[in-house]
Amino acid sequence: MDTVSHPLALVTGASGGIGAALARELARHGHDLVLAARSLAPLEALAAELRARGTVATVIAADLAEPGAAATLALEIAGRGLAIDTLVNNAGLGAAGRFDRCDPVRIGEILQVNIMALTELTRLLLPGMIARGHGRVMLVASVAAFQPGPRMAAYFASKAYVLSLGEALAYELRGTGVSVTTLCPGATATNFFAVAGADNSVMARHLRRMMPAEDVARLGYRGLAAGRRVVITGAINRLMALAGRYAPHWISLPVTDLLMAGD
Repeated sequence: MDTVSHPLALVTGASGGIGAALARELARHGHDLVLAARSLAPLEALAAELRARGTVATVIAADLAEPGAAATLALEIAGRGLAIDTLVNNAGLGAAGRFDRCDPVRIGEILQVNIMALTELTRLLLPGMIARGHGRVMLVASVAAFQPGPRMAAYFASKAYVLSLGEALAYELRGTGVSVTTLCPGATATNFFAVAGADNSVMARHLRRMMPAEDVARLGYRGLAAGRRVVITGAINRLMALAGRYAPHWISLPVTDLLMAGD
């Protein structure tokens, strides 16, 4: 492959789930990849898979739950002489439970990964894109961004921040050649609910069909390539987002509480 002619995409949280699916989708559309996540072995396996298909894939271990890790990642990329054309801020954490009973360390990690690292990495890589006159940024939020979320309060609030930031940046960067797309998937067939401790929730146990990560990635990439400001994956999720945004909270709060409650 002639790497000079291929755009280079950085995907955080690329070790599995939506992140790995987005990496595969980007590769399928001719991007070379920088894959970043805390778990090195899955990254190496994904990189080997992509290389077998002719993609140039670079692996960088990065624990974005650690303060300063986003800046270290950006420095590592620059030190290798790499210029990122497409940034996919996918890394994210969640935790289920009543807020006062959640592990405060875990809450800190959620805020660090979902808000601080995402913001810092975007801020560090945007100037280069703007200077070159082209670039794409994807911020992965959630339909959770459209309403408060009892039993996952910090997670829902963090995704509301991501959505707000993404929409503002998309507006600010008009005319620069850089687009910002906020991807808002609904419940997706990944290990998110298990890792967040919500695999016993009504939503996780009784939702008939979660969207495959590959479908989320396909729809997300299509929106990214088109420069769309917000992409909500699937008709049901668009309906949920609409209800979350416009329904009175006296309705949306108990509904969300019920969905996140354990059986």
